[in-house]
Amino acid sequence: MKTISILNLKGGVGKTHAAANMAYELYRRGCKVLLIDNDKQGNLSRTYNRYRAREIAPVTKILSLQYGMDEGLIQETDYKWLDIITSNMSLFGATWNLTKEEGVMQIERYKDFVDWIGIDEVYDYCIIDNPPDVGINVVNALAITDEVIVPVKIDEDALEGLDIVADQIGQAEAFNDRLKLAGVLVTSYQNTNGEAAGLEWLKAHSTYKVLGVIRYSKKVAESSFMRKPIYEYSPCCAAAQDYKKFVTAYTGKER
Repeated sequence: MKTISILNLKGGVGKTHAAANMAYELYRRGCKVLLIDNDKQGNLSRTYNRYRAREIAPVTKILSLQYGMDEGLIQETDYKWLDIITSNMSLFGATWNLTKEEGVMQIERYKDFVDWIGIDEVYDYCIIDNPPDVGINVVNALAITDEVIVPVKIDEDALEGLDIVADQIGQAEAFNDRLKLAGVLVTSYQNTNGEAAGLEWLKAHSTYKVLGVIRYSKKVAESSFMRKPIYEYSPCCAAAQDYKKFVTAYTGKER
Protein backbone atom coordinates (compact mmCIF):
# COMPACT_ATOMS: atom_id res chain seq x y z
CA MET A 1 0.00 0.00 0.00
CA LYS A 2 1.22 3.49 -0.83
CA THR A 3 0.18 6.19 1.62
CA ILE A 4 -0.16 9.76 0.33
CA SER A 5 -0.69 12.82 2.52
CA ILE A 6 -2.33 15.90 1.02
CA LEU A 7 -0.82 18.80 2.95
CA ASN A 8 -0.34 22.55 2.77
CA LEU A 9 -0.06 25.00 5.66
CA LYS A 10 -2.02 27.53 3.60
CA GLY A 11 -5.79 27.19 3.68
CA GLY A 12 -8.17 27.46 0.74
CA VAL A 13 -5.98 25.66 -1.77
CA GLY A 14 -8.27 22.71 -2.42
CA LYS A 15 -6.72 20.03 -0.22
CA THR A 16 -9.94 18.17 0.47
CA HIS A 17 -11.08 18.35 -3.15
CA ALA A 18 -7.69 16.99 -4.24
CA ALA A 19 -7.86 14.10 -1.76
CA ALA A 20 -11.45 13.24 -2.65
CA ASN A 21 -10.94 13.27 -6.39
CA MET A 22 -7.55 11.58 -6.41
CA ALA A 23 -9.12 8.75 -4.41
CA TYR A 24 -12.05 8.52 -6.81
CA GLU A 25 -9.75 8.41 -9.84
CA LEU A 26 -7.69 5.64 -8.24
CA TYR A 27 -10.90 3.73 -7.54
CA ARG A 28 -11.93 4.11 -11.18
CA ARG A 29 -8.67 2.40 -12.12
CA GLY A 30 -9.57 -0.66 -10.07
CA CYS A 31 -7.50 0.27 -7.00
CA LYS A 32 -8.64 -0.40 -3.45
CA VAL A 33 -8.46 2.95 -1.66
CA LEU A 34 -8.71 4.00 1.98
CA LEU A 35 -9.33 7.66 2.84
CA ILE A 36 -8.39 9.11 6.22
CA ASP A 37 -10.03 12.40 7.17
CA ASN A 38 -7.40 13.93 9.44
CA ASP A 39 -9.08 17.33 9.73
CA LYS A 40 -11.50 18.14 12.55
CA GLN A 41 -13.71 20.08 10.10
CA GLY A 42 -14.63 16.74 8.52
CA ASN A 43 -14.99 18.08 4.98
CA LEU A 44 -13.70 14.88 3.38
CA SER A 45 -16.24 12.92 5.42
CA ARG A 46 -18.95 15.28 4.18
CA THR A 47 -17.81 14.84 0.58
CA TYR A 48 -18.49 11.12 0.79
CA ASN A 49 -21.69 11.53 2.85
CA ARG A 50 -20.28 9.89 5.97
CA TYR A 51 -20.04 12.87 8.33
CA ARG A 52 -21.61 12.33 11.75
CA ALA A 53 -21.41 15.43 13.97
CA ARG A 54 -22.64 13.96 17.24
CA GLU A 55 -20.56 10.80 17.41
CA ILE A 56 -17.00 10.27 18.50
CA ALA A 57 -15.29 10.04 15.13
CA PRO A 58 -13.29 6.93 14.19
CA VAL A 59 -10.13 8.98 13.67
CA THR A 60 -10.56 10.33 17.21
CA LYS A 61 -10.80 6.81 18.63
CA ILE A 62 -7.62 5.81 16.80
CA LEU A 63 -5.61 8.76 18.17
CA SER A 64 -7.03 8.11 21.65
CA LEU A 65 -6.36 4.35 21.54
CA GLN A 66 -10.05 3.75 22.30
CA TYR A 67 -11.03 1.11 19.80
CA GLY A 68 -11.43 -2.59 19.26
CA MET A 69 -11.60 -4.91 16.27
CA ASP A 70 -15.40 -4.62 16.10
CA GLU A 71 -15.55 -0.83 16.23
CA GLY A 72 -16.33 -0.34 12.54
CA LEU A 73 -13.73 2.40 12.25
CA ILE A 74 -13.42 1.92 8.49
CA GLN A 75 -16.66 2.72 6.69
CA GLU A 76 -17.69 1.90 3.16
CA THR A 77 -18.64 4.77 0.85
CA ASP A 78 -21.06 4.54 -2.08
CA TYR A 79 -18.18 3.18 -4.20
CA LYS A 80 -17.00 -0.38 -3.70
CA TRP A 81 -13.46 -0.54 -2.31
CA LEU A 82 -13.31 3.20 -1.69
CA ASP A 83 -13.52 3.32 2.11
CA ILE A 84 -13.07 6.07 4.67
CA ILE A 85 -12.06 6.73 8.28
CA THR A 86 -14.14 9.76 9.16
CA SER A 87 -13.57 12.82 11.34
CA ASN A 88 -15.46 15.58 13.14
CA MET A 89 -14.83 18.15 15.87
CA SER A 90 -14.13 15.40 18.42
CA LEU A 91 -10.67 15.22 16.82
CA PHE A 92 -9.83 18.55 18.45
CA GLY A 93 -10.02 17.08 21.94
CA ALA A 94 -8.00 14.02 20.96
CA THR A 95 -5.15 16.08 19.54
CA TRP A 96 -5.17 18.37 22.58
CA ASN A 97 -4.94 15.44 24.98
CA LEU A 98 -2.25 13.76 22.90
CA THR A 99 0.02 16.83 23.05
CA LYS A 100 0.14 16.42 26.85
CA GLU A 101 1.53 12.90 26.58
CA GLU A 102 5.19 12.05 26.22
CA GLY A 103 7.25 9.49 24.34
CA VAL A 104 7.48 8.04 20.85
CA MET A 105 4.04 6.44 21.20
CA GLN A 106 2.63 9.95 20.88
CA ILE A 107 3.40 9.96 17.14
CA GLU A 108 2.69 6.30 16.37
CA ARG A 109 -1.07 6.07 16.89
CA TYR A 110 -1.91 5.76 13.18
CA LYS A 111 1.04 3.46 12.62
CA ASP A 112 -0.08 1.14 15.42
CA PHE A 113 -3.61 1.03 13.97
CA VAL A 114 -2.38 0.30 10.44
CA ASP A 115 -0.09 -2.47 11.69
CA TRP A 116 -2.69 -3.95 14.03
CA ILE A 117 -5.55 -4.15 11.57
CA GLY A 118 -3.39 -5.17 8.59
CA ILE A 119 -4.48 -2.37 6.25
CA ASP A 120 -1.35 -2.77 4.11
CA GLU A 121 -2.63 -6.15 2.97
CA VAL A 122 -6.08 -4.86 2.01
CA TYR A 123 -5.66 -1.55 0.16
CA ASP A 124 -3.52 -0.35 -2.73
CA TYR A 125 -3.58 3.31 -1.65
CA CYS A 126 -4.28 5.32 1.48
CA ILE A 127 -5.02 9.03 0.96
CA ILE A 128 -4.87 11.33 4.01
CA ASP A 129 -6.54 14.76 3.99
CA ASN A 130 -4.71 16.97 6.48
CA PRO A 131 -5.58 20.36 8.03
CA PRO A 132 -3.47 23.47 7.30
CA ASP A 133 -1.19 23.02 10.29
CA VAL A 134 1.36 20.60 11.69
CA GLY A 135 -0.43 19.45 14.84
CA ILE A 136 0.16 16.11 16.49
CA ASN A 137 -2.47 14.47 14.28
CA VAL A 138 -0.54 15.60 11.18
CA VAL A 139 2.72 14.30 12.66
CA ASN A 140 0.98 10.95 13.19
CA ALA A 141 -0.09 11.04 9.54
CA LEU A 142 3.45 11.79 8.36
CA ALA A 143 4.67 8.80 10.37
CA ILE A 144 2.80 6.47 7.98
CA THR A 145 3.14 8.54 4.79
CA ASP A 146 5.22 7.57 1.77
CA GLU A 147 4.68 10.72 -0.30
CA VAL A 148 3.33 14.22 0.35
CA ILE A 149 1.45 16.10 -2.37
CA VAL A 150 1.08 19.84 -1.81
CA PRO A 151 -1.92 21.53 -3.50
CA VAL A 152 -1.23 25.17 -4.41
CA LYS A 153 -3.09 28.00 -6.07
CA ILE A 154 -1.12 30.33 -8.31
CA ASP A 155 -1.60 33.72 -6.67
CA GLU A 156 0.57 36.26 -4.89
CA ASP A 157 0.78 34.00 -1.82
CA ALA A 158 1.02 30.71 -3.72
CA LEU A 159 4.48 29.75 -2.54
CA GLU A 160 3.92 30.82 1.06
CA GLY A 161 4.46 27.83 3.30
CA LEU A 162 6.01 25.53 0.70
CA ASP A 163 9.47 25.82 2.25
CA ILE A 164 7.94 25.23 5.68
CA VAL A 165 6.19 22.08 4.43
CA ALA A 166 9.47 20.85 2.96
CA ASP A 167 11.23 21.58 6.25
CA GLN A 168 8.57 19.70 8.22
CA ILE A 169 8.95 16.72 5.91
CA GLY A 170 12.70 16.84 6.46
CA GLN A 171 12.18 16.73 10.22
CA ALA A 172 9.65 13.91 9.93
CA GLU A 173 12.17 11.80 8.04
CA ALA A 174 13.83 11.25 11.44
CA PHE A 175 10.99 8.86 12.36
CA ASN A 176 9.91 7.83 8.85
CA ASP A 177 12.74 7.32 6.40
CA ARG A 178 10.31 6.46 3.56
CA LEU A 179 8.78 9.93 3.59
CA LYS A 180 9.37 12.27 0.66
CA LEU A 181 7.85 15.31 -1.00
CA ALA A 182 6.39 14.09 -4.28
CA GLY A 183 5.60 17.58 -5.59
CA VAL A 184 2.85 20.13 -5.99
CA LEU A 185 -0.59 19.95 -7.56
CA VAL A 186 -1.70 23.27 -9.00
CA THR A 187 -5.42 23.83 -8.36
CA SER A 188 -8.02 26.34 -9.66
CA TYR A 189 -5.67 27.39 -12.45
CA GLN A 190 -6.74 30.16 -14.82
CA ASN A 191 -4.58 30.88 -17.84
CA THR A 192 -3.98 34.57 -17.19
CA ASN A 193 -0.60 36.21 -17.76
CA GLY A 194 0.08 36.31 -14.02
CA GLU A 195 -0.85 32.69 -13.34
CA ALA A 196 0.99 31.48 -16.43
CA ALA A 197 4.14 33.24 -15.20
CA GLY A 198 3.70 31.75 -11.73
CA LEU A 199 3.27 28.27 -13.17
CA GLU A 200 6.41 28.61 -15.28
CA TRP A 201 8.35 29.69 -12.19
CA LEU A 202 7.11 26.63 -10.31
CA LYS A 203 8.06 24.29 -13.16
CA ALA A 204 11.54 25.81 -13.29
CA HIS A 205 12.03 25.47 -9.52
CA SER A 206 13.62 22.06 -9.17
CA THR A 207 12.66 21.67 -5.49
CA TYR A 208 8.96 21.43 -6.30
CA LYS A 209 7.97 19.12 -9.12
CA VAL A 210 4.63 20.04 -10.70
CA LEU A 211 2.62 16.81 -10.72
CA GLY A 212 -0.46 18.23 -12.39
CA VAL A 213 -2.52 21.33 -13.16
CA ILE A 214 -6.23 21.42 -12.34
CA ARG A 215 -8.03 24.16 -14.25
CA TYR A 216 -10.65 26.34 -12.59
CA SER A 217 -14.24 25.27 -13.06
CA LYS A 218 -17.40 26.50 -11.34
CA LYS A 219 -18.49 22.85 -11.41
CA VAL A 220 -16.02 22.18 -8.59
CA ALA A 221 -18.08 24.13 -6.05
CA GLU A 222 -21.27 22.57 -7.38
CA SER A 223 -19.88 19.04 -7.04
CA SER A 224 -18.86 19.75 -3.43
CA PHE A 225 -22.37 20.96 -2.65
CA MET A 226 -23.86 17.85 -4.29
CA ARG A 227 -21.41 15.55 -2.42
CA LYS A 228 -20.08 13.93 -5.58
CA PRO A 229 -16.61 13.52 -7.10
CA ILE A 230 -16.12 16.04 -9.88
CA TYR A 231 -15.87 13.41 -12.63
CA GLU A 232 -19.15 11.84 -11.61
CA TYR A 233 -20.89 15.21 -11.33
CA SER A 234 -19.55 16.80 -14.54
CA PRO A 235 -17.21 14.47 -16.46
CA CYS A 236 -16.64 16.87 -19.35
CA CYS A 237 -15.62 19.89 -17.28
CA ALA A 238 -11.99 21.02 -17.26
CA ALA A 239 -11.33 20.05 -13.63
CA ALA A 240 -12.69 16.52 -14.08
CA GLN A 241 -10.53 15.94 -17.15
CA ASP A 242 -7.48 17.36 -15.38
CA TYR A 243 -7.87 15.10 -12.34
CA LYS A 244 -8.14 12.16 -14.70
CA LYS A 245 -4.96 13.26 -16.49
CA PHE A 246 -3.12 13.92 -13.22
CA VAL A 247 -3.82 10.49 -11.73
CA THR A 248 -2.93 8.77 -15.02
CA ALA A 249 0.44 10.57 -15.00
CA TYR A 250 0.99 9.88 -11.30
CA THR A 251 0.22 6.17 -11.44
CA GLY A 252 0.97 5.33 -15.07
CA LYS A 253 -2.47 3.70 -15.26
CA GLU A 254 -5.11 4.74 -17.80
CA ARG A 255 -8.80 4.15 -17.25
